[in-house]
Amino acid sequence: MNIDFLYFMTTVVVILVLLIANTIKILREYERGVIFTLGRFYKVKGPGLIIVIPFIQQMVRVDLRTIVLDVPTQDVISRDNVSVKVNAVIYYKVVDSQKAIINVERFMDATSQLAQTTLRSVLGKHELDEMLSERDKLNEDIQVILDRQTDGWGVKVSNVEIKHVDLDESMIRAIARQAEAERTRRSKVILADGEQQAAKKLVEAATELAEAPSAMQLRYLQTLSEIGGENNSTIVFPLPLDIIRPFMKNMESNKDNKEKS
Repeated sequence: MNIDFLYFMTTVVVILVLLIANTIKILREYERGVIFTLGRFYKVKGPGLIIVIPFIQQMVRVDLRTIVLDVPTQDVISRDNVSVKVNAVIYYKVVDSQKAIINVERFMDATSQLAQTTLRSVLGKHELDEMLSERDKLNEDIQVILDRQTDGWGVKVSNVEIKHVDLDESMIRAIARQAEAERTRRSKVILADGEQQAAKKLVEAATELAEAPSAMQLRYLQTLSEIGGENNSTIVFPLPLDIIRPFMKNMESNKDNKEKS
């Protein structure tokens, strides 16, 4: 009799412990509990200690922390028909626990699938150069689209970052040749601009020297002085008539004076 009573009391204690364990729930600061009473939504509780009536109520835990989602590599064909492989990372969190549990089945999987399709759709509308040079704009476009579509799920997409845009070897070589050709074009344009500016300056200098012949003579003498300062054994230079013409006129005038006398 005592053994049966002891067995009965042990069974009662175990049942009470299980009931208490299923009744008392402790939620962390970043957790919320969505409570259903006989299958119907009751309320969202937490954080802290909450009471759930066994067999009558059920609770679903929801994590409110930011979730980092690594989007698998996607094959994307750009608008200019270039095949690339793109992967990205998405940051999102639950802002409405009720919607996240009731409005969508497994919101994490749904967000992941939506991110993959949106990534292919958005990038497919852009050319390869835009994918490589305008990532910030593409990130913002993808984030806006995802956030708008996940709003009904109680999910907020806060940030999207495209990590890698991988090209095949032939395309990498083609881009390298294109970049080299672009650098060559720019160098030729810069050189041509420099020649044009130098020609304009020479024309201006020639105009000013033509208006003042004495300045031309001074420039010539200065050039001779610079040449003479170098370590040259032999120097051959032309002698402008403008320099010796005054002396020739002076000599002719003296000769005429002598003949008249």
